[in-house]
Amino acid sequence: MKIFAKFIILSVIITLTACASGGQKTETRDAADVAANNYDLKYEVNLDQSSIKWEGYKPTGTHHGTITIADGKLKFSDGSLVGGSFTIDMKSIVVQDLTDPDMNAKLTGHLLSADFFEAETFPVATFEITAVAPVDGAQVDRSREKGDLVPTHAISGNLTMKGITKNLTFNAKVSMEGSTFMAQTNQFFIDRVDWNVQFGSKKLFADLKDNFINDEMGIAITLVANAAAEETASN
Repeated sequence: MKIFAKFIILSVIITLTACASGGQKTETRDAADVAANNYDLKYEVNLDQSSIKWEGYKPTGTHHGTITIADGKLKFSDGSLVGGSFTIDMKSIVVQDLTDPDMNAKLTGHLLSADFFEAETFPVATFEITAVAPVDGAQVDRSREKGDLVPTHAISGNLTMKGITKNLTFNAKVSMEGSTFMAQTNQFFIDRVDWNVQFGSKKLFADLKDNFINDEMGIAITLVANAAAEETASN
């Protein structure tokens, strides 16, 4: 029984550690040039059906929630995604795991403050696509993702947040049904410090001990778009 009890305790510790560790971050690069690709269709992002989910990790657990896509347009050539961008409303951050109204408001306010995303000064973030390439889902490094989706494409783009632009690549399952396009990601991980979100960063503040917040934060995107006006041979 003692051995069994120790096994249970060890399993719980491992589980909690895994939950608090996030995952391997997506590598960032300097901002990339946006190619002037020709396109024949422009799609409008469906704001009601599109979403971004976030998750923050720390040694004692996680917090998670959503943030709203404010607008976006995607460009297609011969039915394939070739470019586009979307805008994120940084003031729309919602915390979903705290049911106590006071605690929820406190954390939400902190995330909006200068300690984190400084939403009053930087009310929007943007993502502009710089490259789209098909991938073999069976060969994707799943240690960098959390979820069951099998990706079909790698999407690269410039993410601008808090006035800082970095290029990153994430995998997505891309599909087209009639005039509706959908791109879905598993949870992938970005290093918030790359965008000057410094609060509780262990790499920046060595004396935090166990009071740090992981630099890697989880992001999962669902992007739905519908056909808009047709445009031929445009840039």
